[in-house]
Amino acid sequence: MFRTRRLRANSNIRNMVRETRISKDSLIYPMFFEEGENIFEEIESMPGQYRMSIDRCDNVIKELLESGVKSVILFGIPGHKDESGSEAYHDHGIVQEAIRYIKKNYPEVYIIGDVCMCEYTSHGHCGILKGNDIDNDSTIKYLAKIALSQVEAGADMVAPSDMMDGRVSEIRKLLDANGYKNIPIMSYSAKYASAFYGPFRVAADSAPAFGDRKTYQMDVHNIREAIKEVYDDVAEGADIVMVKPAMSFLDVVAKVKEITDIPVAAYSVSGEYAMVKSAAKNGFIDEEKIMCEMAVSAFRAGADIYITYYAKELAKCIDKGVIG
Repeated sequence: MFRTRRLRANSNIRNMVRETRISKDSLIYPMFFEEGENIFEEIESMPGQYRMSIDRCDNVIKELLESGVKSVILFGIPGHKDESGSEAYHDHGIVQEAIRYIKKNYPEVYIIGDVCMCEYTSHGHCGILKGNDIDNDSTIKYLAKIALSQVEAGADMVAPSDMMDGRVSEIRKLLDANGYKNIPIMSYSAKYASAFYGPFRVAADSAPAFGDRKTYQMDVHNIREAIKEVYDDVAEGADIVMVKPAMSFLDVVAKVKEITDIPVAAYSVSGEYAMVKSAAKNGFIDEEKIMCEMAVSAFRAGADIYITYYAKELAKCIDKGVIG
């Protein structure tokens, strides 16, 4: 008689036959940089996460490095917003300056620039308006400018999160033309119009002033559309594709992993983090165990990369042997 319990007898054998393994190298931590000085404000909707000015980021980065997390993705909150989101591609924009500071002081950190316009536009949408609609073809020109400005500042990778058609191709073309052929693009390929983004929009001051983003972000009911988006981005030159959010879209992660041969990222978004924090605060769940199960589920579904506000805590759990 075959007994599957033989391989569960103790932690040594369980770890030996473990199917899903997690590395600190696969974790990416999001950071929110705000223009100004001496700013380090906890985000009310995301306890334990902060909006910070560049001069106050050192402790956060040192803690990440001490935990073994070496990759970050940067979001910016500018001092000025306008209809074209000009601070997003300004040579001395908040993200560009944050990139320069981190690269100068912590060269071992791998920096990914989030390429979008919603935090920078006065209307809060992810592109250039034509009436009350986003003009796709003019927007991708601006997105390419943003990506180039981040790379010129020292970014190791760019990650367009806008969901405009053709933006990966436009970014790749401009980067290549300026001598940055070796800079990878991680595309938010299957980014859903999800209610899980609420806390992030508070954190980044990026809620749309009117309407919603359903004309460019994906319908949560669809998966075949996600596959088409992934195929399109790969054809345009994406080096990594992403599914966002993670937890409620693990079927999409699994399908994307099945149909593509490039790395797949999953973004565990602000709403996922906030729900766990809130439930843990009320004593309803074990925060560490839930956090670890969420991460394992993403990797088990097929993710190679996990973007999470729990990156530091997960790294510590790997050290303790709780996951890994």
